[in-house]
Amino acid sequence: MSNIREVARRSGVSVATVSRALKDPQMVSPRTRERVLKAVEEAGYRPNLLARNFSSGKSYAVMVLVPNIANPFFSRVIRGIEKAAQDQGYSVLLGDTKGDSSNEQFYAGMALTNQADGVIQLGSRYPFAEKDANLAASVPLVNACERIVEDDRYPVVELDNHGAAQEVARHLMKMGHRRIGVITGPSQSPIVRDRLSGFSEALKKRGLELDPEMVVHGEFTMTSGQKGAETLLSTHHRPTAIFCMNDEMAIGAVHQVKRMGLRVPEDVSVTGFDNIEFSQFTDPPLTTINQPAEELGRYAMETLRLIIDGKPLKSSRTILPFELVERESTGPCSYK
Repeated sequence: MSNIREVARRSGVSVATVSRALKDPQMVSPRTRERVLKAVEEAGYRPNLLARNFSSGKSYAVMVLVPNIANPFFSRVIRGIEKAAQDQGYSVLLGDTKGDSSNEQFYAGMALTNQADGVIQLGSRYPFAEKDANLAASVPLVNACERIVEDDRYPVVELDNHGAAQEVARHLMKMGHRRIGVITGPSQSPIVRDRLSGFSEALKKRGLELDPEMVVHGEFTMTSGQKGAETLLSTHHRPTAIFCMNDEMAIGAVHQVKRMGLRVPEDVSVTGFDNIEFSQFTDPPLTTINQPAEELGRYAMETLRLIIDGKPLKSSRTILPFELVERESTGPCSYK
């Protein structure tokens, strides 16, 4: 059976360096880590992870709470988390919470029994049960994408949602649209409030008001986008453009526009948010906001690792930039 000495011989480094590369990958250079990992594979070496975990008191795993694991945007965030976790010698446990608080409490509770060293919450709720408040206070917790409502104790990694929504509004107004509908996500979501605030603020700067009749709430699903578009387009004075707060709702909205005998963008322009892979293959391809999803995940994992190791953070809030991606689902307003 191969052992750590064989790995050291094959990679041309010391046993101590092999040990560091496997236990604390960030302590060695990427080039050395690659050499060690290649030697591990060649030698068929399997380190005694159970002994490592027992001696350190750590699980070397993190729990990620995902509101909807089928959502393509969250899939990209998870990819970023997993890559960063692997680079740091951690494994990732996924909890598909389906947006349910009892599911969140169940999965987050695994960190209370040392099955995970920390939690990354992709939703907006504090995930621990009230009865576990004292124990949970010492569990490293990071928010990504959303942020825990009215609580600044937990670091957050998020997009500039306010600014991104302003950019969407400016884009539509530049094309002559004045009556614009909005399909939001769940009303309790902080990012929904940020996006709605940014969109409304951009309209006001041009002397326009966001008509409450033109705002409908969705659930970040294609079905809710379809229903939202149907509601907006059934009003007496229908919108000439619809801003959807994620791409899945935008895909549903485009589908509904066509079902009602209208054209995109000639009759109704539609924008999304997230720039999921499907957005460039819809008919027509979606104008949307590009979120650096994998980067969000990477920053979240790196932030969590710092907290686990007891190291100070440069900031408790990391805001990542956005990019407006213009495609064929938006066009000049043809109605005066």
